[in-house]
This record gives sequence, structure tokens and C-alpha cells, in this order.
Amino acid sequence: MGLETVIFGKKTVSDVLKEVYDNSKRKELQINALIGELKPLVSDVGDATLVVPMIKEYLEVGVKNDEHLIKMLAIVQRMEGGGKATEADFFNPEELARLMEQSEELGKKLDDAEL
Repeated sequence: MGLETVIFGKKTVSDVLKEVYDNSKRKELQINALIGELKPLVSDVGDATLVVPMIKEYLEVGVKNDEHLIKMLAIVQRMEGGGKATEADFFNPEELARLMEQSEELGKKLDDAEL
């Protein structure tokens, strides 16, 4: 399986990896902007008890995005390993589709949190 292998529809492995990476970077910028907007709202302990859980939730989304990037790197490393890897070492199309769905769900949650 190479980076240009079609895994579903017209999507190649390369397309999926780029989409996950781009989504992750976009969410990172959104999370940082939201946290920046929330910081000035914290002026006392009462404010902190309301705002800090929201910041924590945004940071968790960022961590999940980073996990997607790490999984992407693992895929690429396995693919670059050449003949040493077996098909079982790669994500199958269902796993890649599941990663895409999780990424989209996280994006929707973050978009909903902005409203």
C-alpha cells in the first residue's frame, strides 16, 4: 500500500493524511484563539471555575488532534519501511475512515462550542 493507493471513493492515503493534518492545524489555531479570548475573562476564582473547564476541554481536543498526527507518522514510517512491514502493520481502510470521522466529530464539537 503506497501513499497514492485509493482507499475509498477517490481518496488516496495521501489525501486522507493531508486532510487530517490540515484539520488538525486549523483546529489548533481555533483552540489557541478561543483560549486567548477566554483568558481576559478570568479575574477571580469564581470566573476561573467557569472558564478553566472550557479551556481544559479545548486542550483535550488539541491533544486528540496531536494523536491523529502521531498515528499519521506511524503510517508513513511503516510504509517507508518497505518490504519489512506486512499488510497487518498498516491501517486498513476502515481504520482510516474511522480516524477521519473522529477528526470531523472533534471539529464539529469545537465549532459548536464557538456558538
